[in-house]
Amino acid sequence: MAELGYLNIFARDIQKMADFYAELFHLEEIRESRSPIFRGLRTGRANLGFNAHDAYALLNLQSAPDISGTKCFATFDVGSAAEVDRLTPIAVAKGAVLCRAPFTTYYGWYQSVLLDPEGNAFRINFAGT
Repeated sequence: MAELGYLNIFARDIQKMADFYAELFHLEEIRESRSPIFRGLRTGRANLGFNAHDAYALLNLQSAPDISGTKCFATFDVGSAAEVDRLTPIAVAKGAVLCRAPFTTYYGWYQSVLLDPEGNAFRINFAGT
C-alpha cells in the first residue's frame, strides 16, 4: 500500500500560506526543502507543501486551468471537539473564511470548514468518539 507523502498546494504567496498553517497548527517547517518556489511543513503524517506557480514548469505541468470551485481540501485532525472550537476562530482571525461553523457530521465527526487566505478549503476535525 502506498502512503501519501505530501499534499502540495499551488499558492500565490508560499511564505504567507506556510506561515498561516504553521502558526495555526504549530507545524514545523522542513527547512532542508525550502527554496524560492517551495515551503514544506511537517504534519506528523503526510507533509504539507506550498508551491509557487513557477513550479508548473519544473513539473512539466500546464499552467493552472481556469476552473472554478473547490477540487480538493485538506483535513487537519485535532485531539478533541474543544480543540476544533478553539482553533476555528483563531483561523478566522488569521485570515480564513468560515464556511461552516463547528458541527457534528452524520458519521459522528466534529469539524469546521474554512477557506484559507488564498481560498483553499480545509477542515479542522475531531474524529474521536
